[in-house]
Order: sequence, then C-alpha cells, then structure tokens
Amino acid sequence: MSQTVLYHFLTAVPEAAAIWSALLVSAFGLLAVLVARPDRDGAADLEPDPVDAEALHRADLARYADEVAVAAAGAAQTARRRRERWLAVQDEAERAWVAFDEAEAAARRLAGAAALPAPRTPHTPSEYAARERWLHHAAMAAHWRGDLTARQLADVLAHRNGWDPRRHPAEQEIVLARTIRDGRRAAWEAAAERERQAWRDAELAADAARTLAAETYAAAAAVRPSPAPRVASASRVPVPTVVRGARWRPARVG
Repeated sequence: MSQTVLYHFLTAVPEAAAIWSALLVSAFGLLAVLVARPDRDGAADLEPDPVDAEALHRADLARYADEVAVAAAGAAQTARRRRERWLAVQDEAERAWVAFDEAEAAARRLAGAAALPAPRTPHTPSEYAARERWLHHAAMAAHWRGDLTARQLADVLAHRNGWDPRRHPAEQEIVLARTIRDGRRAAWEAAAERERQAWRDAELAADAARTLAAETYAAAAAVRPSPAPRVASASRVPVPTVVRGARWRPARVG
C-alpha cells in the first residue's frame, strides 16, 4: 500500500510542477503586458496631432488679432479725443495771447501819457471822494470784465497793496492798466503751458494708436491663410499654322 502511494506521488509531482510552471509563466507575461501598456498609451497621448496643433495655433492668432483690433480702436478714439482737446486748448491760448497783447498795448499808451504833467485839481475832501469813487467804479468794471480777481478787487476797495484813492485818476488808470496787463500775462502763460501739455498728450496717444494699428495689421496678416504656390505652366509647343486651300504636291522631276 505504501508503495502504491509513493508511486502515485512520484508520478504526480512532475505533472504538478509543469502546471505550476505554466501558470507562473502566464502570470509573468500578463504582468509584463499590463506594466508596458500604460507607457505605450502615455507615449501615444503625448504625441500631439499636427492638425489639432495647427487649429489651436490659428485660434490663438485669431483671438490675439481680435484683442489687438479692439485695443487699436480704443487707442484711435483716445488719440482723436486728445487731439480735439489740444485744438481747444490751443484756441484758448491764442485768445489769451490776444487779450494780453491788447492789455500790453493799453499799458504802453498810458505809460507814454504819464510823461505829461497831471492836471491840477484842488485838494479838497470832495475831490478826494470823487477820486475814490472813480477808482472803485473802474475796479468794479474791470472785475466784471474778468480783468481783476476777487482778491484784487478786495485790495482796491480796502486800499491795500499800493492802491491809493488819493491819486489822480490818470495815475490810478495807469496802475490799473498795469495790473490788468500782469493778470492777462499770467493767464496767457498758464494757457500756453496747458497747450504744451495737451500737445504732448496728443502726440503720445497718436504714437500709441499708430503702433497698435501696425500690430493689428500684422496680426490680421498672420491669421490670413498663406496663398497656395502657383504651378508653373507647361511650355507651349508652337503649332505650325496651316493655310487653307494649300495642298501638298509632289515635285516634278525633269
């Protein structure tokens, strides 16, 4: 009995070993396939499709062209507004210069008349009161014309900063004309500075608009498809013309 069991054991061991060996080989092969397969798939995913890459590139170019076109339109509008602003400020500076030139001419005329002796008037309280009324009236009129500021008018009415109502009206007119001239000069200088600043702003806006316009043109050219290359036409072989009615005749001999 023991010999029979030993015999079956010895005959079954090689078969079991062969089966286990086959199972192990299959398991290792399947494991190798599973390990190597994701790498192949990942490598395939990493390779970009040329058609999709070209489409994405063209979509990015189109989006950039649209953004640059919007920016260029905004820059052109800004440049137009700043140019209009500069023209308006330029007109203001020219009007300020004309007003200053008129005040300068009036001050020169009055300065020339100052060389003449002042008319003699009696130094009475009524005369001084009349001179004060004249000064106040002239100062109020200059203030309403915009030639004197509220602070300057207050100085005249309070007799401060060199305003003396006891002077002769001819002398007061000269002082008033010089004050008006100085005020208009200051207004013209301020307007000229505003004009220069507006011109600089307009130039900067125009440069930005020109740069964006050129960038817009370049972006639009990049989006447009390139023209297909022309195929060279085949050289034509000249065909001899045949005259109607002409027939081929054999040459006569003799």
